[in-house]
Amino acid sequence: MAILSVRKYGDPILRRRAARVEAVTPEIRKTIADMIDTMYDEVGLGLAAPQIGVPLRLMVVADDEGREARALVNPIITEQGGEVVAEEGCLSIPGVFAPVKRAEWVRLEAEDPEGRAVALTARGLRARVFQHELDHLDGVLFTDRLTSLDTLRRVEELVGDEKEEAVAAASG
Repeated sequence: MAILSVRKYGDPILRRRAARVEAVTPEIRKTIADMIDTMYDEVGLGLAAPQIGVPLRLMVVADDEGREARALVNPIITEQGGEVVAEEGCLSIPGVFAPVKRAEWVRLEAEDPEGRAVALTARGLRARVFQHELDHLDGVLFTDRLTSLDTLRRVEELVGDEKEEAVAAASG
């Protein structure tokens, strides 16, 4: 398998809605394996396909202890409840952490890489990771969910230089 480059803040693919996976092909299975390797190499708990430049509704998520990664194809949240604020970071925005309000629990439906229907209910950190990665599939970054103007300003200052570099790299 391969360790892939994670796209950084400012890369246009991070702002696009990902397309539905129509069929899990050998190429998609290889992408899944590469995503898992990349997620572990980056010491993350989740990774969405757009973060590696693949505009498909596909994500990999580790369990709460960072083990047993599983791939979820075309995931959707079907139910959610509660509300909790906790600090989040993102592999595409390295070094930036901020408090984000999310649902306390979620019910998720998806397909596994063999095309079987999967239904998962998650609470706590795992629910947060599911929501964060699903946002990536819709072109939403965790910084879009910040509500404090002071926090927004600090994030913009931290990522400003990286955004300019990413835009330059993507365009040429």
